[in-house]
Amino acid sequence: MSVANVASRVILDAPTVAGVIIGARLGRGEHIEDNLRLFDFELDGPALEEIEHALADFQQIPGDCGDEYRKPPFLTAAGDLSDHFDEFPSPYPTRVTQEGRTIALSGTKWEDAAGFARALRQGDRILVSGTTATHRETLIGGTDPASQTHFCIDKIEGAIQSLGGRIEDVVRTRIYIADPEIWEPVTRAHGQRFRHIRPTNTLVRAGLIGEGYLVEIEAEALVLETPD
Repeated sequence: MSVANVASRVILDAPTVAGVIIGARLGRGEHIEDNLRLFDFELDGPALEEIEHALADFQQIPGDCGDEYRKPPFLTAAGDLSDHFDEFPSPYPTRVTQEGRTIALSGTKWEDAAGFARALRQGDRILVSGTTATHRETLIGGTDPASQTHFCIDKIEGAIQSLGGRIEDVVRTRIYIADPEIWEPVTRAHGQRFRHIRPTNTLVRAGLIGEGYLVEIEAEALVLETPD
């Protein structure tokens, strides 16, 4: 029995789990027959104890679902991508203005039309413009306020990284919501991403511009030192 079979069986046996998704790179070995074997066996008490004993020596991967794409280790079917690259490109292009400030641009049409940057760095201070769940011209997250919030924070983190900072450098966030009824999923999503940082925060009800946008977030970061 493969490790994948055993791992899938453990997850399926959890009381709240109804199914699992198994990813595969289809080729000469599709692994379909092997994956179906997870329905041919059960894990008894001694087997589960042995698994628990083995797991005790594992190190927990930090973060939450989706963080494997946001920060090292970048986990994929091929392993940790950090092992394959000396450096990763900046999330957003940057340039130095005539005033000596460095700005980051995320590529939305309104940055050019309205004449603003996604984020700006002067000295050790980084300011991030009000950010919605927009990838170029596409709304991300649909009608789910938590999903929109996470994408806003993804963009904010990318802008800060592009200017040499980290999400841990954020000292203030401001959240604008169109509907007061969505305050809880928005603030909980914010808490998932910032609970370990604890910046100051203000939550405001506001009439947001643009169809479908439920939340907009500003951020300010202070880069005091370079991490080792």
